[in-house]
Order: sequence, then C-alpha cells, then structure tokens
Amino acid sequence: MKLTTLPKTALISATVLLATASAASADHRIATFDLGSLDTLDALGLNEHVVGVPKASLPTYLEHYASDEYTDIGGLRSPDMEAISASEPSLILYTGRQGEWEAELGDIAPLLNTSLQGDDYLAAFDTNVRELAGRLEVESEAEEALETLHAKINAQRKALSDAPHTLVVTHNGGNLMLNQHPVVHEVLGVSALEMPDSVSSETRGTRTFTPLSAEAIGEINPEIVLVVDRSAAIGDEPADADALTQALSVAGAENARVVMLTPALWYLSGGGLQSLALQIKEVSAALTSTAD
Repeated sequence: MKLTTLPKTALISATVLLATASAASADHRIATFDLGSLDTLDALGLNEHVVGVPKASLPTYLEHYASDEYTDIGGLRSPDMEAISASEPSLILYTGRQGEWEAELGDIAPLLNTSLQGDDYLAAFDTNVRELAGRLEVESEAEEALETLHAKINAQRKALSDAPHTLVVTHNGGNLMLNQHPVVHEVLGVSALEMPDSVSSETRGTRTFTPLSAEAIGEINPEIVLVVDRSAAIGDEPADADALTQALSVAGAENARVVMLTPALWYLSGGGLQSLALQIKEVSAALTSTAD
C-alpha cells in the first residue's frame, strides 16, 4: 500500500494551528475570588493558569494555593486592587460577595460572574464547569468529570431515599438560622422539613432569614441537625456542638443528633467539582451512620 504524504505546506499549516491553540491556552491568567471555581480549575489540572487567590479564605484541600507562586488578591469582601493588577490577569472570576467592586475589577481585566444562579442548582453548577472548561479548552475533561460526579450523585440519591428527618442550620455568632441547602435538598433529594407556625422569617434588604431557637427546633423535632458554621469558616468563635445538643435536648429534641459540617467547605468553597463531591460524601456519611 502506498502511503500518502502530506504536502509540506499542509504540515506547516497544521503545526502553526497547533502552536497557536497551545499559545492561546497558555495565555490564560486567572485571578479568582470564587473558591468553587478555583476548586474546579484545580480538579481539571489547570492550576498553571491561576495567578491570584484570596489566601486567607482557602479551605484545607486548596491550601497549596497559599504558596508564593500565587498572588494574594485580598479578602473575599476586601479585594486588594493593587495586588490584583500586579498579577496581570487576563480574566477575573468573582461572585456576589465582590459585586460592589465589579466596576473597579472590570478596569483591571475582563470579568466572569461565577455565582450559581437560577432555581436549579445542579444545572447552574454544570453550566459553570462547562463555561470554565470552554474558555480553557478542556471540554472533554470537564464532561468526563461531570459524568463521574453525576453517577455519584445518582447513587447517593438512591441510598438516601429513606433518609432520617434532616434539618440544616447555619450558625452565626451564637445564633441559628434555617438553611435550605441545595446540596442536601436539591442535589441529594433529602426532604426539607415543614416549619411550625411559631417560626417566622425576616427580610433584610433582598435576603430572607429564618431564625431558629432551640425551642423551635424542638417543635420541628429532626432526627439529624446538620450545622454549617459560618462563624468558624470566617475565623470567629465556632459553635459548641455539645452545648447545642444539650440545648436541643432540654427543648424537646432529645433524639436529635448534631453533625458539624466542615465549615470552609460549606460556607466558602462550595460549587466546585471537588467541593460538591466532598459535600455529598459528608451528608451521606452523616445520614447513613448510626448514633454512637
């Protein structure tokens, strides 16, 4: 059989196209305030494109981004514009936490709002992963990761089809608030509990909060209380799990088991390929294990 040899000009053109694509990918320099997106970039092996992160807020599993290789671009609610500019990003990822600095950030580099928006958490999550993957030309790797994650979600939804009555709360400065967390109730399909008439919500600006006292939780009478500790996540006084268990027992929820979720994972870095998998694992472990 005679082998066909490409003309020299065709070989040169193909080489130029490959080099151009490679250079385009290498040119991406990302400063990200969104830890979920940092998580996804890390999972897809794109850490070489990351130039700046908010180092004070990094969860344990992303601590390698605290190295001198990456610029510290300030806090989640206190961006350091000089540091961001010095990192020379070609793209800045941000969420609602940085919304008031949108114009200033946009003067430095193009922006991408990676907040999970809309009523369908998992659909918004998938869209974010695909958006990042498309910009960095790793679509096939992202689809493979999403397929693996969705298979894990489907398996855990089946395993939790008869989950114990579960209440999710946020702890902040000694107070508890209802947290209808989408990972628990939407992604994993764990039924949300009905609130008694004694529980009312408060509107502050555009946000609605539902404070919960120990007595209210006693009325709700959950079997499991999952606690997202905002205070611990931002470096304030953490919740006392034993004291909370005792308070609930006195209030009539003596059978409720309190489970403290990993603070930074649930309050700071959710919405990434790694964090969603870790959250699923934590919830599944909490709801399928038996009390000591």
